[in-house]
Amino acid sequence: MSFVRARFGRSRIARALRVVRTAQLLPPGRARVSPSTPDLARESHKPLTRLAAEHVFSRVAGAAPVPGNSLRLLEDAAQNYPAWLEAVAQARFCINFENYIFSSDAAGRRFRDALAAKAREGVKVRVLYDWMGCLTKTRPGFFGPLRRAGADVRCFNRPRLDSPFGWLSRNHRKTISVDGAVGFVAGLCIGDAWVGYPAKQIQPWRDTGVELRGPAVADLDAAFAQSWAFAGGAPFALPPAQPANARAGDVSLRIIGSKPNTMGLYRFDQLIAALARDRLWLTDAYFVGTTSYTQALIDAARDGVDVRLLVPGSSDIPVAKALSRAGYRPLLENGVRVFEWNGPMMHAKTAVADGRWARIGSTNLNLASWAGNWELDVAVEDEGVASGMEAMFERDLQSATEIVLEQARVQATVPHRHPRRGSPGRLAAGAVGLGSAVGAAITNHRALGPAEARVMATGGLLLLALALLAILYPWVLTVPLAILATWVAATLLIRALRLRAGHHLALPRDTSSQS
Repeated sequence: MSFVRARFGRSRIARALRVVRTAQLLPPGRARVSPSTPDLARESHKPLTRLAAEHVFSRVAGAAPVPGNSLRLLEDAAQNYPAWLEAVAQARFCINFENYIFSSDAAGRRFRDALAAKAREGVKVRVLYDWMGCLTKTRPGFFGPLRRAGADVRCFNRPRLDSPFGWLSRNHRKTISVDGAVGFVAGLCIGDAWVGYPAKQIQPWRDTGVELRGPAVADLDAAFAQSWAFAGGAPFALPPAQPANARAGDVSLRIIGSKPNTMGLYRFDQLIAALARDRLWLTDAYFVGTTSYTQALIDAARDGVDVRLLVPGSSDIPVAKALSRAGYRPLLENGVRVFEWNGPMMHAKTAVADGRWARIGSTNLNLASWAGNWELDVAVEDEGVASGMEAMFERDLQSATEIVLEQARVQATVPHRHPRRGSPGRLAAGAVGLGSAVGAAITNHRALGPAEARVMATGGLLLLALALLAILYPWVLTVPLAILATWVAATLLIRALRLRAGHHLALPRDTSSQS
C-alpha cells in the first residue's frame, strides 16, 4: 500500500448527529402492522431493545428483516458472472433480469444468448434495461434475438414529451431472480469492462455482489415487479412450486429497493454512521457525500470509530476526480482514512460496520443514487457475512493508495493508464459536487482549501463563458430557454386537463330526483 500526501486547511466543525434514543417507539394504542414493521408477537423472544432497534431500522429503510436465508459473497465478474449464468441455465419457470447497462459486447452476448435459450425452452424471461445506461453501450437491434426467442424485454424510462425531466430518474439496479428460489444483487453491470481485457493487459473492474437463497428472494421479486410495472410490464406472481417461507439458512437481511425521492437508504446510511461504535468501512464508486452525510462520518471518526473510505483512484472526467478529492479535506482533518484504488476502476458499493452489519448493492454515496434513481441493496446483520466483507476490504487496501495530510499537493504515485467513458450517474454526482463547492465559495459557509482550486476555476470559467455567450449571442440562450419553457408549460396544461377530466368522470351522479 503506497501513500499520497496532501495539503489541506482547517474546516469548521458542524453539529454532531444525535444518536437514536432508546425509547418506546409505539405508544399504547398506536400499534400498527405494515410491510416494514417486524411482527413483534412472532419475535417476542428477542430483547425489547433489540426489537426497538429493528423497528427503527425497518421504519427508516422501509424494509423489514427477513430471516432464514443463505448469502454468498461474490467478488468481481470472475465469481458473479458464472454464478448468474449457472442459475439462468437451471431455470425451470421464470427469470427476472434487471440491469442498468447491458452492453452489446462479448459479455453481453453471452448473457443474451443464455437468456434466449431459456426463453425457447418455455421459461418466462423478463429483461429490464435502462434507456440511459444502454444509450451508448448497446447497439440497435441487440435485443432482437432475445425478443424473437419469446422473452419480454423492456426499456426503462425513455424520454417522453409529457415528462420533460422524467428521464433524469434512472433504474440503476442490478438484480436477478430465478424461479423465486435464488437471487442476485450486485454493483456489476453486463459488459467486458468487468471481465477485463487480458490481451491488452487491462485488469477487470473491481466489484461485489451476493447470491441469495430463501424467503428474501420473494422481496427481490416484489421490488422487480415495481420497476417492471413502471416500465409497462404486466403483473406476475411467484412460481407456486417455491413457497415463500422456505428457509435456506440462518441469515437475516433486508431488501431495500429505493425509488426516486424516497431516500430510504440515505436515512439508513446516516443511521448506521451514527450508531457505529468501533469501525465503519465504506467502498464507493462515485463518492460525492452530502454535507450531512459527510458530517455523520466526521462525527463517528471524532468519537473514536475507525472510519475508512475506499474510492477509485482515476476518473474519466477530470472535474469528477477534482470534486472527489475536494471532499477529502474535511474527512481527513477529522480522522477519516481515505484510500484510492490503484486498478482500472473500483465500482463496488459496499459498507461494513462493527463486524456485524453489511450492505451490498447498487447505491452510490451521492444524491443521484440516494434521491434520484431506482436502486436496490441488501442490508445484512450477520457476523459471518460482515467478517467476509471486512476480509475483502482489507485485501482491497493492499491494492490501494492512502491519502494523508501533509504540506504538499495531491499527487498520485500510481499512474492510471486506462481511460474510460463517462456515465450519466457520474456526471450527475459531479454536478452535485460542483454545485456544493461553488455554493460554499459564494456563501462562505465553510472553509475551502487548495484541493478545491480546480473546482472553483472550472465553475468560474463556466459561468464566465455563459455570461459572454449571453452578451454576444443572447439568442443562443433565450431560444432554448423559450423552447424549454413552452414544453414544460404544455406538459403542465395537458396534465391539468387530464386530471380535471378524470375528476369529472369519477364524480357520482345525483340520482335523488329520479324515481
